[in-house]
Amino acid sequence: MRISSSLVFQTGLKTINTQQSDLLHLYQQIGTGQKMVTPADDPLGASQAINLSQSQAQNARYADNRAVANQNLGTEEDALSSLTMLLQDVRTRLVEVGNGTLSDADRGTLAGILRQARDTALGIANTTDGNGQYLFSGSRGDIPAYDAGGNYSGDTLQRLIQADQTRRIAGSDVGQDLFERAQPGTRDYLSAAGTGNTGTAVLGSAEIMDHSLGNADAKFSFSIQFDATGTSYTVTATDVSTTPPGAPVVGAPQPWTAGQKSLDLGQGTTLEIRGEPAGGDTFTAEPLKHSTVPGQTSLNLFKALGDLADALEQPAQGDEQAQARLHNLMNTTSQTLATLYDNVLTVRASVGARMNELTALDNSGTQRNLGYAKALSGIEDLDYYEASTQLSLRKMALEGAGLAFQTIQGLSLFNRNQ
Repeated sequence: MRISSSLVFQTGLKTINTQQSDLLHLYQQIGTGQKMVTPADDPLGASQAINLSQSQAQNARYADNRAVANQNLGTEEDALSSLTMLLQDVRTRLVEVGNGTLSDADRGTLAGILRQARDTALGIANTTDGNGQYLFSGSRGDIPAYDAGGNYSGDTLQRLIQADQTRRIAGSDVGQDLFERAQPGTRDYLSAAGTGNTGTAVLGSAEIMDHSLGNADAKFSFSIQFDATGTSYTVTATDVSTTPPGAPVVGAPQPWTAGQKSLDLGQGTTLEIRGEPAGGDTFTAEPLKHSTVPGQTSLNLFKALGDLADALEQPAQGDEQAQARLHNLMNTTSQTLATLYDNVLTVRASVGARMNELTALDNSGTQRNLGYAKALSGIEDLDYYEASTQLSLRKMALEGAGLAFQTIQGLSLFNRNQ
Protein backbone atom coordinates (compact mmCIF):
# COMPACT_ATOMS: atom_id res chain seq x y z
CA MET A 1 0.00 0.00 0.00
CA ARG A 2 1.34 3.40 -0.98
CA ILE A 3 1.32 6.01 1.81
CA SER A 4 1.22 9.57 0.62
CA SER A 5 2.98 12.42 2.34
CA SER A 6 -0.43 14.03 2.99
CA LEU A 7 -1.67 10.96 4.87
CA VAL A 8 1.51 10.87 6.93
CA PHE A 9 1.10 14.50 7.98
CA GLN A 10 -2.64 14.13 8.69
CA THR A 11 -2.08 11.04 10.82
CA GLY A 12 0.66 12.71 12.81
CA LEU A 13 -1.43 15.84 13.39
CA LYS A 14 -4.49 13.81 14.40
CA THR A 15 -2.43 11.84 16.90
CA ILE A 16 -1.07 15.01 18.46
CA ASN A 17 -4.56 16.58 18.66
CA THR A 18 -5.98 13.45 20.27
CA GLN A 19 -3.25 13.42 22.91
CA GLN A 20 -3.73 17.15 23.57
CA SER A 21 -7.52 16.64 23.90
CA ASP A 22 -7.02 13.82 26.38
CA LEU A 23 -4.52 15.92 28.30
CA LEU A 24 -6.90 18.90 28.38
CA HIS A 25 -9.68 16.65 29.67
CA LEU A 26 -7.43 15.48 32.50
CA TYR A 27 -6.54 19.10 33.31
CA GLN A 28 -10.26 19.90 33.56
CA GLN A 29 -10.91 16.90 35.80
CA ILE A 30 -8.03 17.79 38.12
CA GLY A 31 -8.98 21.47 38.14
CA THR A 32 -12.63 20.82 39.06
CA GLY A 33 -12.10 17.70 41.15
CA GLN A 34 -14.95 16.11 39.21
CA LYS A 35 -14.77 12.80 37.41
CA MET A 36 -17.44 13.89 34.92
CA VAL A 37 -16.61 17.12 33.08
CA THR A 38 -19.61 16.62 30.79
CA PRO A 39 -22.51 14.12 30.98
CA ALA A 40 -21.01 12.38 27.95
CA ASP A 41 -18.14 11.15 30.14
CA ASP A 42 -20.56 8.81 31.99
CA PRO A 43 -24.24 9.08 30.92
CA LEU A 44 -25.46 6.55 33.48
CA GLY A 45 -23.42 8.12 36.28
CA ALA A 46 -24.69 11.59 35.31
CA SER A 47 -28.29 10.36 35.55
CA GLN A 48 -27.65 8.81 38.95
CA ALA A 49 -25.92 11.97 40.16
CA ILE A 50 -28.94 14.07 39.16
CA ASN A 51 -31.30 11.78 41.09
CA LEU A 52 -29.05 11.80 44.14
CA SER A 53 -28.70 15.60 44.02
CA GLN A 54 -32.48 15.99 43.88
CA SER A 55 -32.92 13.62 46.83
CA GLN A 56 -30.24 15.51 48.75
CA ALA A 57 -31.93 18.86 48.05
CA GLN A 58 -35.30 17.45 49.11
CA ASN A 59 -33.76 16.11 52.31
CA ALA A 60 -32.31 19.56 53.03
CA ARG A 61 -35.78 21.09 52.48
CA TYR A 62 -37.28 18.67 54.99
CA ALA A 63 -34.54 19.64 57.45
CA ASP A 64 -35.49 23.32 57.02
CA ASN A 65 -39.16 22.43 57.57
CA ARG A 66 -38.28 20.57 60.76
CA ALA A 67 -36.35 23.59 62.00
CA VAL A 68 -39.45 25.76 61.45
CA ALA A 69 -41.66 23.20 63.20
CA ASN A 70 -39.23 22.99 66.13
CA GLN A 71 -39.20 26.76 66.46
CA ASN A 72 -43.00 26.98 66.42
CA LEU A 73 -43.43 24.13 68.88
CA GLY A 74 -40.78 25.65 71.15
CA THR A 75 -42.70 28.94 71.13
CA GLU A 76 -45.93 27.06 71.87
CA GLU A 77 -44.29 25.18 74.74
CA ASP A 78 -43.16 28.49 76.26
CA ALA A 79 -46.70 29.87 75.94
CA LEU A 80 -48.29 26.76 77.45
CA SER A 81 -45.78 26.79 80.30
CA SER A 82 -46.86 30.35 81.12
CA LEU A 83 -50.52 29.34 80.83
CA THR A 84 -49.98 26.40 83.18
CA MET A 85 -48.50 28.64 85.87
CA LEU A 86 -51.29 31.17 85.33
CA LEU A 87 -54.00 28.52 85.80
CA GLN A 88 -52.27 27.24 88.93
CA ASP A 89 -52.31 30.76 90.40
CA VAL A 90 -55.95 31.35 89.44
CA ARG A 91 -57.04 28.06 91.00
CA THR A 92 -55.30 29.14 94.20
CA ARG A 93 -57.21 32.42 94.06
CA LEU A 94 -60.49 30.51 93.76
CA VAL A 95 -59.77 28.93 97.13
CA GLU A 96 -59.57 32.47 98.53
CA VAL A 97 -62.87 33.34 96.87
CA GLY A 98 -64.50 30.49 98.80
CA ASN A 99 -63.50 32.08 102.10
CA GLY A 100 -66.78 33.07 103.72
CA THR A 101 -65.15 35.80 105.84
CA LEU A 102 -64.27 38.02 102.85
CA SER A 103 -65.98 41.37 102.59
CA ASP A 104 -67.42 42.80 99.38
CA ALA A 105 -64.31 45.00 99.12
CA ASP A 106 -62.06 41.95 99.39
CA ARG A 107 -64.02 40.18 96.69
CA GLY A 108 -63.75 43.29 94.53
CA THR A 109 -59.98 43.12 94.86
CA LEU A 110 -59.99 39.47 93.81
CA ALA A 111 -62.20 40.40 90.85
CA GLY A 112 -59.50 42.78 89.65
CA ILE A 113 -56.89 40.03 89.97
CA LEU A 114 -59.06 37.64 87.94
CA ARG A 115 -59.58 40.26 85.22
CA GLN A 116 -55.83 40.73 85.00
CA ALA A 117 -55.41 36.96 84.76
CA ARG A 118 -58.01 36.89 81.98
CA ASP A 119 -56.11 39.58 80.03
CA THR A 120 -52.86 37.66 80.52
CA ALA A 121 -54.48 34.44 79.26
CA LEU A 122 -55.84 36.35 76.27
CA GLY A 123 -52.33 37.57 75.48
CA ILE A 124 -51.03 33.99 75.65
CA ALA A 125 -53.84 32.85 73.34
CA ASN A 126 -52.71 35.44 70.79
CA THR A 127 -49.03 34.43 70.86
CA THR A 128 -47.20 34.82 67.54
CA ASP A 129 -44.29 32.90 66.07
CA GLY A 130 -41.08 34.43 64.72
CA ASN A 131 -42.80 35.38 61.46
CA GLY A 132 -45.69 37.26 63.03
CA GLN A 133 -48.17 34.40 62.52
CA TYR A 134 -50.63 33.74 65.35
CA LEU A 135 -49.98 30.26 66.73
CA PHE A 136 -53.44 29.30 67.92
CA SER A 137 -55.71 30.60 65.14
CA GLY A 138 -55.60 27.43 63.04
CA SER A 139 -54.73 27.98 59.41
CA ARG A 140 -55.61 31.69 59.67
CA GLY A 141 -52.29 32.79 61.09
CA ASP A 142 -52.80 36.38 59.94
CA ILE A 143 -55.54 37.15 62.50
CA PRO A 144 -55.55 36.93 66.32
CA ALA A 145 -56.96 33.68 67.68
CA TYR A 146 -59.29 35.49 70.14
CA ASP A 147 -60.87 38.92 70.15
CA ALA A 148 -61.18 41.14 73.22
CA GLY A 149 -64.44 39.43 74.18
CA GLY A 150 -62.79 36.02 74.34
CA ASN A 151 -64.46 34.76 71.15
CA TYR A 152 -62.48 32.49 68.84
CA SER A 153 -61.71 34.08 65.47
CA GLY A 154 -59.64 31.39 63.78
CA ASP A 155 -60.64 28.11 62.17
CA THR A 156 -60.29 24.45 63.12
CA LEU A 157 -57.56 23.54 60.62
CA GLN A 158 -54.13 22.68 62.00
CA ARG A 159 -51.01 23.92 60.23
CA LEU A 160 -49.25 20.74 59.15
CA ILE A 161 -45.57 20.85 58.18
CA GLN A 162 -43.99 18.25 55.88
CA ALA A 163 -41.23 16.98 58.15
CA ASP A 164 -40.26 13.97 56.06
CA GLN A 165 -41.29 12.14 52.93
CA THR A 166 -44.17 10.37 54.63
CA ARG A 167 -44.69 12.45 57.80
CA ARG A 168 -46.57 15.70 58.36
CA ILE A 169 -46.43 17.19 61.85
CA ALA A 170 -48.64 19.90 63.33
CA GLY A 171 -46.53 22.97 64.04
CA SER A 172 -49.15 24.45 66.40
CA ASP A 173 -52.55 23.73 67.94
CA VAL A 174 -56.01 25.19 67.42
CA GLY A 175 -57.04 27.66 70.13
CA GLN A 176 -60.39 25.99 70.71
CA ASP A 177 -58.57 22.73 71.52
CA LEU A 178 -56.69 24.57 74.27
CA PHE A 179 -59.00 27.15 75.80
CA GLU A 180 -62.43 25.61 75.18
CA ARG A 181 -62.09 21.82 75.38
CA ALA A 182 -61.91 19.11 78.00
CA GLN A 183 -59.11 16.60 77.78
CA PRO A 184 -60.05 13.65 75.51
CA GLY A 185 -61.59 10.66 77.26
CA THR A 186 -62.80 12.46 80.38
CA ARG A 187 -65.99 11.23 82.04
CA ASP A 188 -66.37 14.21 84.38
CA TYR A 189 -69.41 16.45 84.53
CA LEU A 190 -69.78 20.23 84.72
CA SER A 191 -72.53 21.23 87.16
CA ALA A 192 -74.15 24.66 87.16
CA ALA A 193 -77.02 26.46 88.89
CA GLY A 194 -79.60 28.54 87.05
CA THR A 195 -78.93 32.28 87.07
CA GLY A 196 -82.45 32.98 88.35
CA ASN A 197 -82.28 30.69 91.37
CA THR A 198 -83.54 32.15 94.63
CA GLY A 199 -82.66 29.36 97.06
CA THR A 200 -79.48 28.73 99.03
CA ALA A 201 -78.62 25.40 97.43
CA VAL A 202 -74.96 25.05 96.37
CA LEU A 203 -73.96 22.33 93.93
CA GLY A 204 -70.96 20.04 94.12
CA SER A 205 -69.88 17.65 91.40
CA ALA A 206 -71.87 15.03 89.52
CA GLU A 207 -70.48 11.50 89.66
CA ILE A 208 -71.29 8.21 87.98
CA MET A 209 -71.82 5.87 90.90
CA ASP A 210 -73.04 2.75 89.06
CA HIS A 211 -71.50 2.10 85.63
CA SER A 212 -73.95 -0.70 84.87
CA LEU A 213 -77.01 1.56 84.54
CA GLY A 214 -76.33 3.00 81.09
CA ASN A 215 -74.13 6.04 81.73
CA ALA A 216 -70.67 4.48 82.06
CA ASP A 217 -69.47 6.56 79.11
CA ALA A 218 -70.96 9.83 80.44
CA LYS A 219 -73.29 10.23 77.48
CA PHE A 220 -76.27 11.79 79.26
CA SER A 221 -76.85 15.45 80.00
CA PHE A 222 -79.13 16.19 82.95
CA SER A 223 -81.45 19.10 83.72
CA ILE A 224 -83.05 19.40 87.19
CA GLN A 225 -86.21 21.42 87.81
CA PHE A 226 -87.72 21.94 91.28
CA ASP A 227 -91.46 22.39 91.55
CA ALA A 228 -93.07 25.58 92.77
CA THR A 229 -93.07 24.40 96.38
CA GLY A 230 -89.46 23.20 96.38
CA THR A 231 -90.50 19.81 97.78
CA SER A 232 -89.85 17.69 94.67
CA TYR A 233 -87.83 17.79 91.51
CA THR A 234 -87.83 16.23 88.06
CA VAL A 235 -84.80 15.21 86.03
CA THR A 236 -84.65 15.45 82.25
CA ALA A 237 -81.98 13.25 80.66
CA THR A 238 -80.71 13.74 77.10
CA ASP A 239 -78.37 11.44 75.22
CA VAL A 240 -75.77 13.85 73.78
CA SER A 241 -73.45 11.18 72.40
CA THR A 242 -75.28 11.20 69.05
CA THR A 243 -75.68 13.84 66.35
CA PRO A 244 -78.26 15.23 66.65
CA PRO A 245 -78.76 14.56 70.37
CA GLY A 246 -81.49 12.16 71.42
CA ALA A 247 -84.94 13.26 72.54
CA PRO A 248 -85.12 14.52 76.16
CA VAL A 249 -86.59 11.99 78.58
CA VAL A 250 -88.41 13.49 81.57
CA GLY A 251 -88.31 11.34 84.69
CA ALA A 252 -90.96 10.99 87.37
CA PRO A 253 -90.97 13.61 90.17
CA GLN A 254 -88.73 12.74 93.10
CA PRO A 255 -89.19 14.03 96.65
CA TRP A 256 -86.79 16.53 98.16
CA THR A 257 -86.01 16.32 101.86
CA ALA A 258 -84.46 19.20 103.76
CA GLY A 259 -80.82 18.49 104.47
CA GLN A 260 -80.52 16.07 101.58
CA LYS A 261 -76.91 15.74 100.35
CA SER A 262 -77.39 14.55 96.77
CA LEU A 263 -79.83 14.34 93.88
CA ASP A 264 -80.49 11.10 92.03
CA LEU A 265 -80.19 11.94 88.33
CA GLY A 266 -80.84 8.41 87.08
CA GLN A 267 -78.60 6.16 84.98
CA GLY A 268 -76.47 5.56 88.09
CA THR A 269 -75.47 9.25 88.37
CA THR A 270 -75.78 11.53 91.41
CA LEU A 271 -75.23 15.24 92.00
CA GLU A 272 -73.88 16.61 95.30
CA ILE A 273 -75.88 19.44 96.84
CA ARG A 274 -76.00 21.35 100.12
CA GLY A 275 -78.35 24.05 101.32
CA GLU A 276 -82.00 24.45 100.44
CA PRO A 277 -83.32 25.00 96.89
CA ALA A 278 -86.33 27.24 96.42
CA GLY A 279 -89.35 26.59 94.27
CA GLY A 280 -88.56 26.89 90.57
CA ASP A 281 -84.78 26.57 90.99
CA THR A 282 -82.96 24.81 88.16
CA PHE A 283 -79.64 23.01 87.89
CA THR A 284 -77.73 21.25 85.12
CA ALA A 285 -75.04 18.59 84.87
CA GLU A 286 -73.41 18.22 81.48
CA PRO A 287 -70.69 15.79 80.36
CA LEU A 288 -67.40 17.53 79.64
CA LYS A 289 -66.40 15.06 76.90
CA HIS A 290 -68.94 16.75 74.62
CA SER A 291 -67.66 20.26 75.33
CA THR A 292 -66.79 20.92 71.67
CA VAL A 293 -70.20 19.87 70.29
CA PRO A 294 -72.19 22.98 69.19
CA GLY A 295 -75.12 23.67 71.47
CA GLN A 296 -73.84 21.48 74.29
CA THR A 297 -71.42 22.03 77.19
CA SER A 298 -69.37 25.16 76.54
CA LEU A 299 -65.96 25.60 78.10
CA ASN A 300 -64.33 28.96 77.59
CA LEU A 301 -61.50 30.10 79.86
CA PHE A 302 -62.03 33.81 79.18
CA LYS A 303 -65.80 33.70 79.68
CA ALA A 304 -65.40 31.71 82.90
CA LEU A 305 -62.92 34.19 84.39
CA GLY A 306 -64.92 37.20 83.18
CA ASP A 307 -68.22 35.91 84.58
CA LEU A 308 -66.68 35.12 87.97
CA ALA A 309 -65.04 38.56 88.12
CA ASP A 310 -68.41 40.17 87.35
CA ALA A 311 -70.07 38.12 90.11
CA LEU A 312 -67.39 39.05 92.65
CA GLU A 313 -68.08 42.73 92.06
CA GLN A 314 -71.75 42.30 93.09
CA PRO A 315 -72.62 42.86 96.78
CA ALA A 316 -73.13 39.55 98.61
CA GLN A 317 -72.25 40.30 102.21
CA GLY A 318 -75.13 39.26 104.51
CA ASP A 319 -77.23 37.92 101.61
CA GLU A 320 -77.49 34.13 101.71
CA GLN A 321 -79.08 33.86 98.25
CA ALA A 322 -76.40 36.06 96.67
CA GLN A 323 -73.66 34.11 98.42
CA ALA A 324 -75.21 30.83 97.18
CA ARG A 325 -75.22 32.17 93.59
CA LEU A 326 -71.59 33.25 93.99
CA HIS A 327 -70.53 29.88 95.40
CA ASN A 328 -72.33 28.01 92.61
CA LEU A 329 -70.59 30.11 89.99
CA MET A 330 -67.28 29.68 91.80
CA ASN A 331 -67.73 25.89 91.85
CA THR A 332 -68.61 25.84 88.15
CA THR A 333 -65.58 27.99 87.37
CA SER A 334 -63.38 25.78 89.51
CA GLN A 335 -64.55 22.69 87.61
CA THR A 336 -63.97 24.49 84.31
CA LEU A 337 -60.44 25.55 85.25
CA ALA A 338 -59.55 22.09 86.55
CA THR A 339 -60.69 20.57 83.26
CA LEU A 340 -58.87 23.16 81.13
CA TYR A 341 -55.74 22.75 83.27
CA ASP A 342 -55.71 19.00 82.63
CA ASN A 343 -56.30 19.64 78.93
CA VAL A 344 -53.37 22.08 78.73
CA LEU A 345 -51.11 19.44 80.29
CA THR A 346 -52.35 16.94 77.68
CA VAL A 347 -51.56 19.35 74.85
CA ARG A 348 -48.13 20.08 76.35
CA ALA A 349 -47.41 16.35 76.37
CA SER A 350 -48.42 16.25 72.71
CA VAL A 351 -46.09 19.16 71.93
CA GLY A 352 -43.22 17.38 73.67
CA ALA A 353 -43.93 14.16 71.76
CA ARG A 354 -43.88 16.06 68.47
CA MET A 355 -40.59 17.73 69.33
CA ASN A 356 -39.10 14.34 70.20
CA GLU A 357 -40.29 12.98 66.87
CA LEU A 358 -38.70 15.93 65.06
CA THR A 359 -35.41 15.18 66.81
CA ALA A 360 -35.61 11.54 65.68
CA LEU A 361 -36.42 12.66 62.13
CA ASP A 362 -33.46 15.07 62.23
CA ASN A 363 -31.14 12.22 63.18
CA SER A 364 -32.56 10.06 60.42
CA GLY A 365 -32.26 12.92 57.93
CA THR A 366 -28.62 13.49 58.89
CA GLN A 367 -27.79 9.83 58.31
CA ARG A 368 -29.67 9.88 55.02
CA ASN A 369 -27.77 12.98 53.90
CA LEU A 370 -24.45 11.26 54.68
CA GLY A 371 -25.55 8.33 52.52
CA TYR A 372 -26.47 10.63 49.66
CA ALA A 373 -23.16 12.50 49.95
CA LYS A 374 -21.16 9.26 49.97
CA ALA A 375 -22.99 7.87 46.93
CA LEU A 376 -22.65 11.17 45.08
CA SER A 377 -18.95 11.33 45.90
CA GLY A 378 -18.44 7.85 44.50
CA ILE A 379 -20.00 8.93 41.21
CA GLU A 380 -18.65 12.46 40.79
CA ASP A 381 -15.45 12.90 42.80
CA LEU A 382 -12.11 12.41 41.05
CA ASP A 383 -9.49 9.88 42.17
CA TYR A 384 -6.46 12.17 42.22
CA TYR A 385 -3.96 9.30 42.38
CA GLU A 386 -5.34 7.75 39.23
CA ALA A 387 -5.67 11.14 37.55
CA SER A 388 -2.04 12.04 38.35
CA THR A 389 -0.87 8.75 36.87
CA GLN A 390 -2.97 9.31 33.76
CA LEU A 391 -1.61 12.86 33.48
CA SER A 392 2.00 11.63 33.44
CA LEU A 393 1.08 8.97 30.91
CA ARG A 394 -0.68 11.46 28.64
CA LYS A 395 2.24 13.86 28.82
CA MET A 396 4.62 11.10 27.74
CA ALA A 397 2.26 10.08 24.93
CA LEU A 398 1.99 13.67 23.72
CA GLU A 399 5.73 14.11 23.78
CA GLY A 400 6.17 10.82 21.87
CA ALA A 401 3.63 11.82 19.27
CA GLY A 402 5.36 15.16 18.85
CA LEU A 403 8.79 13.59 18.43
CA ALA A 404 7.44 11.05 15.94
CA PHE A 405 5.81 13.76 13.89
CA GLN A 406 8.97 15.88 14.04
CA THR A 407 11.02 12.95 12.74
CA ILE A 408 8.60 12.25 9.90
CA GLN A 409 8.41 15.96 9.08
CA GLY A 410 12.20 16.04 8.56
CA LEU A 411 12.11 13.37 5.84
CA SER A 412 12.23 14.29 2.10
CA LEU A 413 12.27 12.54 -1.28
CA PHE A 414 16.06 12.65 -1.25
CA ASN A 415 16.69 10.98 2.13
CA ARG A 416 13.72 8.63 2.72
CA ASN A 417 15.46 5.62 1.21
CA GLN A 418 18.77 6.23 2.96
